[in-house]
Amino acid sequence: MTDRDHQIFAGELRRLRLNAGFKTGKEFASAIGWVASKVSRIENARTIPSDDDLKVWLPAVGADEETSARLGGALVDLRLERDRWKQQLRRGHSQRQHAEAVAERDATRIVSVELFLVPGLVQTPGYARNVFEMAAEMHDTRADTDDAVRERIRRQDVLYDPSKRIEILIGESAFRYPICEVPVLRVQIDRLLNLIGLAHVRFGIIPLDRPLPTITMHGFTIHDDTVLVEVNHTELTVVDADDVALYDTIVDQLWQVAAEGEAARTLLQRVLGGLA
Repeated sequence: MTDRDHQIFAGELRRLRLNAGFKTGKEFASAIGWVASKVSRIENARTIPSDDDLKVWLPAVGADEETSARLGGALVDLRLERDRWKQQLRRGHSQRQHAEAVAERDATRIVSVELFLVPGLVQTPGYARNVFEMAAEMHDTRADTDDAVRERIRRQDVLYDPSKRIEILIGESAFRYPICEVPVLRVQIDRLLNLIGLAHVRFGIIPLDRPLPTITMHGFTIHDDTVLVEVNHTELTVVDADDVALYDTIVDQLWQVAAEGEAARTLLQRVLGGLA
């Protein structure tokens, strides 16, 4: 999907509206209970409609099942293209970090689960620098590492906000297969040690030798009723209630085997002691 595909998609929605007898976007907006500017943004390809938006639009214009199914599939493709990392990061990482900071400030509950990486919310500057440099090389996008690191560290203010409920779960594999040199990893582990016992932050490590009670193929973050799933080429936003409930269940099950408190401290110190 390209910008042209988005224009074609938006144009088809406009054509359906006109064929249904709604001569203006304002008239159509009034009929379906929207503000006129929302219809305008969608028809001019300035915004991608949500699934719920399409569920309102298509019946209102009398779209048949085949048309509805085709446009529903096209909407999925548009969203996937928008969320591809190469698309998101074309201007660098710092803007993306700022957007994440806004989402975290608005959320009451934040849950971050990573098996092979220290989550961004608790990364040190040195560790974050390695992550951003690797990501820019992987996706062949602009490297704005200094700005991105600053934005990521600013995000961490939410760790000290007593109105938040924060859960951080990290796999021991993140330290056994590190993405940084030993000196950077030492500083990162020291940072995590300081998190243990922090009020309103639940911190845990999933030991390598502990059988897992569930399957999770990737890391993810939960902001209240939304799940963000990051994979190598893209990010998926999950809002379906049943799907969000599945991720909540996975989190609950992972906590059953996680090391917390002094057990987490002992594990991290053991990792530190084993570093060359």
